[in-house]
Amino acid sequence: MPGCEHCLIEFPEYEARRDGKGRAFCCNGCLAVFRFINDEGLSSFYDKRDWDAPGLPRPGVPEEIDVTPYMESVREKPAVSEMSEMSEMSAVSEINKVLEADIYLDGIRCASCVWLVERVLKKTEGVVSARVNYATHRARIRWDPEATGLEPLLMRIYSTGYIPKPYSQSEAQRLRRAEGRDLLVRFGTAAFLSSQLMIYSVALYAGYFQGMEPRTYLALETIAMLLCLPVVFYSGMPIFRSAVAGLGRMHFNMDSLIAIGAGSAFIYSVYGLFTGGKVFFDTAAMIITLILLGRYIESSAKGKAAETMDRLAELVPREATIVVETDTPGSDETRRRVPVETLRVGDMVEVVPGEKFPVDGTVERGESEADESLLTGESLPVFKGRGAHVTGGSQNLYGSVVVRASRVGRDTVLSGIIRAVEDAQAAKPRIQGMADRVVGVFVPIVLVLAAATTTGYYLSGVSFANAVMTGISVLVIACPCSLGLATPLAQLVYTMMASSKGLLIKSGESAELASRIVHVVFDKTGTLTTGSLSLEGFLTLPGGL
Repeated sequence: MPGCEHCLIEFPEYEARRDGKGRAFCCNGCLAVFRFINDEGLSSFYDKRDWDAPGLPRPGVPEEIDVTPYMESVREKPAVSEMSEMSEMSAVSEINKVLEADIYLDGIRCASCVWLVERVLKKTEGVVSARVNYATHRARIRWDPEATGLEPLLMRIYSTGYIPKPYSQSEAQRLRRAEGRDLLVRFGTAAFLSSQLMIYSVALYAGYFQGMEPRTYLALETIAMLLCLPVVFYSGMPIFRSAVAGLGRMHFNMDSLIAIGAGSAFIYSVYGLFTGGKVFFDTAAMIITLILLGRYIESSAKGKAAETMDRLAELVPREATIVVETDTPGSDETRRRVPVETLRVGDMVEVVPGEKFPVDGTVERGESEADESLLTGESLPVFKGRGAHVTGGSQNLYGSVVVRASRVGRDTVLSGIIRAVEDAQAAKPRIQGMADRVVGVFVPIVLVLAAATTTGYYLSGVSFANAVMTGISVLVIACPCSLGLATPLAQLVYTMMASSKGLLIKSGESAELASRIVHVVFDKTGTLTTGSLSLEGFLTLPGGL
């Protein structure tokens, strides 16, 4: 049999579509795409493509990974701090150095996804700890560089079905917004079509009780199926894709319950349409619509909470004025604007009034006052003269100063604050650990119960349609979305709300322990002030004074 020149699929000779040069194609679509690629001068595509199997290339585990884009987030951590987080390592004393990296995970859908990635990574030789932040999809991995490397860890993530990407605030923000837009379009499509579908479903239900002509009945059922098709195969496609990927690796997630429930209702309804039985297209469509509604609300909550982290990151200016000594006659130094990412320890940076300090450092020239309320809570400006320490993110108020950088980038105090907030989000309180353990076994148990329910009802004499719908009810009602998502979302929102009010949460267990607080001790009176001056009243003195 000939093979298609474009997609490589083999097909019978009588189905071939041939161009003027005798090349065979499986369909007119492949022929049109082939002509378009060649007409646009892109024929080298066929020489450079790296797949030779029929159909579309499927993402899998690559043979090798370029770790260069990930190296920016790799940093060294003290080995002694890992004592409480050891997973598979036997003794901290055997580790001379620990490396840490932040990686963005594409494809995280629920708490069981987080559980799977963490479990796989922690069972990898050399991994000290692995935490996945469900809200931001960021994985923070710590490992012994003498036992493993970054590339094997990325391979392990690929093997679970999720795609690792270099993590950065801007990239995470872009991906978060793209995900939100896609989710909104899918939910809007499902909501509009489901609302139309319910109109026809009401008519069908009326026909069950009051009678309806078969031709009218068939027409309404056909319209219901056509309205349900986009909901299932477009709006619900990410759910089905996630479920299939999980089942292929024998990992059952929450999407498995939703996909099996909605898919079973749709398939049985199509069967009923052609055999004269009952149809439940409205059930399949509403399951997906309501799930997408919940996920859109969840995505909005995550987006609003993550904005606080973005505001913290934006406290550091994007550019800085660097002072460079020159050999030009009549000029000892020059100034130029450079991105903050290019600054190095020892660089001289000029900060004018109104600007924020881009680095931590010491004042070399000039005098000014700085607003450090971000760090100390004190509203009064702090005098800065030669030799005084300044903190990145604080604001220069009155005079121009030249600062010698002592800490830049991820080593600044502000970056440490941001990491502390992120760690508080990723840290799992006791209740979250219990939820994760339950989610790991809950989905397979629910699948078994649903199958047993359907079989039991059918064997007891109930009609097959009612038995199937009862099993679907078990799948949908038992979906542990609230169990798996409520705790991480609550933790995310409360840490972000605290951060926006100037409170730094350093532990994921603080919310649980807060209910037992009896006394609160403040270290200085400045913490209790509003930080802004206001006119309270007028005092008029006698004229003789």
